[in-house]
Amino acid sequence: MLEQAWCARRRHRLIEALRPAQTLWFDQPDTLRYLAGFHVDPCSLGAGFGGVLALHPDGSSELWHDDRLPDSAPDCHVTERHEVPWYNGRIPPAGNRTLAVVHALPASFPGHFDDHPGQPGADRLVSELSRLRRAKDPDEIALLLSCCQAAEAGHSWARANIRPGLTETQVYAGVLQACILAAGQPLIVYGDFAVSPGPSRGGGPPTDRVLKPGDLFILDFSVVIGGYRSDCTATWCMGKATVGQAHLYESARRAMAAAEAKLLPGVTAHEVHRAMKDSFVADGLGDAFPHHAGHGLGLSHPEGPFLVPGGQEVLVAGDVLTLEPGAYIEGVGGLRIERNYLVGADKALAGVAGGVPLVDLPAPSAALTDAISVTGLLTLTRHALGFEAAT
Repeated sequence: MLEQAWCARRRHRLIEALRPAQTLWFDQPDTLRYLAGFHVDPCSLGAGFGGVLALHPDGSSELWHDDRLPDSAPDCHVTERHEVPWYNGRIPPAGNRTLAVVHALPASFPGHFDDHPGQPGADRLVSELSRLRRAKDPDEIALLLSCCQAAEAGHSWARANIRPGLTETQVYAGVLQACILAAGQPLIVYGDFAVSPGPSRGGGPPTDRVLKPGDLFILDFSVVIGGYRSDCTATWCMGKATVGQAHLYESARRAMAAAEAKLLPGVTAHEVHRAMKDSFVADGLGDAFPHHAGHGLGLSHPEGPFLVPGGQEVLVAGDVLTLEPGAYIEGVGGLRIERNYLVGADKALAGVAGGVPLVDLPAPSAALTDAISVTGLLTLTRHALGFEAAT
């Protein structure tokens, strides 16, 4: 999870940027995760309840939470932590749980939270937090890598098990189990588990729809651990791919490579999207690529930078983002592939370790696979996620 020293640095950066004259009060879950490493496990009875963080002008911090939150809550990193008695299972609770923490705050609490829209100064504060969150710290990158590694286990399960006759929900269940077992803890998996006949359905949650020969199945899911998340995509062909389906895949590969070459600090979001779009146009699929080229990842999904036409956000070292070329043609199908990247300071992509090959899984049974080689330009996902056939 997030580390004490880096949480302290993030609080210091915010203080340096805002120079507040008075204490700042926060209760938004992502703010508390980012600044204090305070995370309430969503797979617990504490789900939906949080805490309150006070950040003082001198950089010291205090956090209040109730005594029924899971064991992960006391692992937060603040100067002083206050556990508010609410309910111990032996005597009646101390009032309404939602109000227990607020009622325990000191008299200096102004009665509102500074990270709530509508409060004086909230626009500046929230914008500054969003800016600071762009460049990920090492502890954040480690957590994002854990998400990616769990996601790899889910994609490996699909590679070994997906086939005609399964339902979308059965695929989801298998992927979820594989991710949980790989991570060794409960986690959240969400995304697109969808047969795509073309632009009419480019994704969606799993249903009882049965995978049939000839279908293209988009497996685009995120793994959430500690509030951070990955976002990786592969597309599976149920049987031998048609010429049209193979063309979608090869075009997506080329579009991804074109956009990868733009992942440098100082490049605008528009330039990355333009590189991907131009590649699809060159392949005669410009109109079949209808969405963003990718987006940032971290505590939310999507977050900046947003790789769209006209996007003026500039890539910075430490950005973690996705590239997700996709093309959708009725009567052929919809296809999308996606990787996660860490933008480096002096090269196109920086990995979390050197010398790790992108492809390290057993060779798939089908000829169509993502064989892009960018040795030395590492992605957070260690293997390539591409287009494969299931029989």
